[in-house]
Amino acid sequence: MTGARVEFFFDLSSPWTRIAFANLWPLLERTGEAAVLRPILVGGVFNAVNPAVYAAREDAGSRRLQHSWKVLADWAALAGVRMNFPSVYHPAKSVNAMRMACALEADQPSLRRFVEAVFERYFGDQENLDDPDILIAAANAAGLDGPCIAQASVTDANKLKLRANTDELIARGGYGSPTIFVDGTDMYFGNDQLPLVEFALKGKGR
Repeated sequence: MTGARVEFFFDLSSPWTRIAFANLWPLLERTGEAAVLRPILVGGVFNAVNPAVYAAREDAGSRRLQHSWKVLADWAALAGVRMNFPSVYHPAKSVNAMRMACALEADQPSLRRFVEAVFERYFGDQENLDDPDILIAAANAAGLDGPCIAQASVTDANKLKLRANTDELIARGGYGSPTIFVDGTDMYFGNDQLPLVEFALKGKGR
C-alpha cells in the first residue's frame, strides 16, 4: 500500500462513490499513478461533522433531490455502471459491508474485487447491503473466501481499525464519501471532483 499518491476513502452505501470508484481506475491509468482504498463508516462521519445530510434526506420531495436521481442515472450511464437506485434498502446500513472491506484493506487487489462485487449487488441488483449472507456471496463470486472474510470482519481489532479509518478521515477534514487525497493533504470530494484529482496529479498545470 506504500508509494501511492492517491488515497480513496469510501463507504459502499454511497451511489456517488460507486460511480467515482468506476471512474477512478481509468484516471489512474491515464496518469500512471496508484491508489490506496481506505474503508470508512460514512454514518460516523455524518454524525460527527455533517449532520445536515439527514435533514436533506427528510425532504424527499424537493426538486433538487428529485433532479439528483436523474443526474445520478446520467453519470452512471456515462461511467458504464448499473445504477438501480434508490432501492427499498436506501438509506442502507453499511457496517457489515465496511467491516468486511476493512478486513481486506491490507490486500488491495482483493479489496477492489470485493468492492466491485458488492457495488453490483447493491446498486445493480438492489440487494440488501447489510445482509451478511449477500456480502459473503458477493465475496465468493469475486473469487474470495467469503466466510473467512466475514469471520475476520467481526474481530475487535478489525472493528477498531474501521473506526480508526473513520476518525482519521474526520481529523483530516473529510465530511463524506468518497473523499480523495492527493499527496497526503490535497483533498477532493465526490465523483465530480475527479477531474481536479487528475489535474492535481499532473501538477495543476505546472
